[in-house]
Amino acid sequence: MRIRAFLALPVVLAAAALVPQASATADPGVAALQVGLHARGLYKGPIDGITGRATQRAIRRLQARARITVDGVVGPKTRRALGRFARHRLGTRPLRIGRAGWDVASLQFQLAEHGFPSGTFDGIFGPHIDAALRRFQEWAGLKTDGVAGPATLGALTRPPPTIPLRLAWPMTAPVLGDRFGPRGDRWHSGIDLPAPMGTPVYAARAGEVVWAGWHGAYGFLVAVAHGHGERSMYAHLSRIDVRVGVRIGRGVRVGLVGATGDATGPHLHFEVRVRGACVNPLRALP
Repeated sequence: MRIRAFLALPVVLAAAALVPQASATADPGVAALQVGLHARGLYKGPIDGITGRATQRAIRRLQARARITVDGVVGPKTRRALGRFARHRLGTRPLRIGRAGWDVASLQFQLAEHGFPSGTFDGIFGPHIDAALRRFQEWAGLKTDGVAGPATLGALTRPPPTIPLRLAWPMTAPVLGDRFGPRGDRWHSGIDLPAPMGTPVYAARAGEVVWAGWHGAYGFLVAVAHGHGERSMYAHLSRIDVRVGVRIGRGVRVGLVGATGDATGPHLHFEVRVRGACVNPLRALP
């Protein structure tokens, strides 16, 4: 398969659209509260760990329903109004498959923040959380036992991983769609760049192609290893233009934009992982 290299990859940026937006610091406890409120049909916003207006309204509706003081403050009575879900705070018991509740939802959110999302935020410790937890434990150099005890919870208080290498934008004149982070009741593990079907997609940095084919929800996917444990991933492609094992330079076309896999329209899902952990690509882009 021929690989066409470009000596220069011009990138025209719409600065206001592409600069990461500042936001309040997310709190895993607030995320767990949102999960509990969502399960009771009181909250329909994103599980983002931020106490915004929608979360406040949901808290007040819960309080009114429970016939307690409607003040928007999550005290003991408000927690009791959430029933068994709110019985255990994170760290009060080891967490493993079969557990459920506030502490499990907090764990889910922290794992996602550190690059190990586990599907829908639901506060139920099932196979998806178990797999994410084990990947995190391996990443953190801990015993891989699938039990979130003191050592694991301590590791989750450390800063999330950072991207060691700089990257270029994988498309000419990119438009930023969904960002990295909370999206509805799940965690978006990359950024989306909407573009017409067939738009060229370029390697963000030189490296070795380690995947080029179908990959479940990603559809047609190309993954390139850049060294230092860093990989860039290009998903939902309509066509793949590289082969596994080939070393390519930055700006080489890896494929064309499509809507394969779990995609509602043509766009590039661009994801970056560091030793298996998903990291916000915007932190490595100019």
